Amino acid sequence: MSRKPEGELRRGWTTGACATAAARAAFEALLTGEFPDPVTIALPRGEQPSFALDRKELGDGFATAGIVKDAGDDPDVTHGALVLATVRRGETGTGVTFRAGEGVGTVTLAGLPVLPGEPAINPAPRAMMREAVEAVAAAHGASADLDITISIPGGEELASKTWNPRLGIVGGLSVLGTTGIVIPYSCGAWIQSIRSGIDVARANGLTHVAGATGKTSEAAVAKHYGLPLEALIDMGDFAGGMLKYLRDHPVPRVTVAGGFAKMVKLAQGHMDLHSSRSQVDFGKLAAWLTELGATKQTVEAARAANTAAQVLELAGDLPLGDLVARRAREVAMAMLAGGVDLDFLVVDRAGRIVGKAGS
Repeated sequence: MSRKPEGELRRGWTTGACATAAARAAFEALLTGEFPDPVTIALPRGEQPSFALDRKELGDGFATAGIVKDAGDDPDVTHGALVLATVRRGETGTGVTFRAGEGVGTVTLAGLPVLPGEPAINPAPRAMMREAVEAVAAAHGASADLDITISIPGGEELASKTWNPRLGIVGGLSVLGTTGIVIPYSCGAWIQSIRSGIDVARANGLTHVAGATGKTSEAAVAKHYGLPLEALIDMGDFAGGMLKYLRDHPVPRVTVAGGFAKMVKLAQGHMDLHSSRSQVDFGKLAAWLTELGATKQTVEAARAANTAAQVLELAGDLPLGDLVARRAREVAMAMLAGGVDLDFLVVDRAGRIVGKAGS
């Protein structure tokens, strides 16, 4: 997660909200020949935002409307993307059918809230779109039997920067958002992605998953165990979020891999490893060196260190990484309350494994 800027942050709109507004505008144009611009929609919590249209096209039996996504001050990979909805009449009695256009992915693995073979449009955005077009249909005395195709040009490339490849979503992005509103730097979206990764692993019979704090530790644990992409959980700083979900949705074997400093914080009892919400206790870290037989000079240097990496270097050949891995595993096992075969890998900045604990 990138660094949060200072001051009050501007909220934005989810991909699902943009798709809903585009679908509503396109359906009105299909019925009346005119695009409402701006177009107003109702969100699940009662907000009624309006969206300016960036694209309007009315053709033979179809209408397309497009909205440029504004994610506010959130570092959302889809900020600035064009979200298009193309609406066509469906067969009588079929209701609303959703299709994946350019840049919108298709689900291929079980475990997600949308079945394999379906467009990667989550249930909440589907409900929002359905309600929006049904309201338009009621206002004009028409039926809401429609085919709605959502497209995001360039979405397949953007999706490579998201969780989609490891969740088995191919060909593009997901259309997401439960409230329609993007809250900048929200932890909730990341934790939901962790849960989705675990759900997909469980549904597809994986017996070993690995949660990593970053790219370096993820690459190390994947190479060490030969794990497939679907088994890798981008835990980030949310060790507690991952462990709590695993407690109720266990996988037989779990590896936690992370950089030395973050694993020290976990070993010292912190479940949120972000630098703004937890700090390394250098006094405790120095005391651990004492347990390992370090000299008084080394212990005092560790106590005065500025970074955990400095302490790891001071430790030299002492097995500080192993001790940190053991302590972190003890903390994690207490949260899991058993039922999971848990091991830990501690990784340095160069990607070398400098500590292990567990099976």
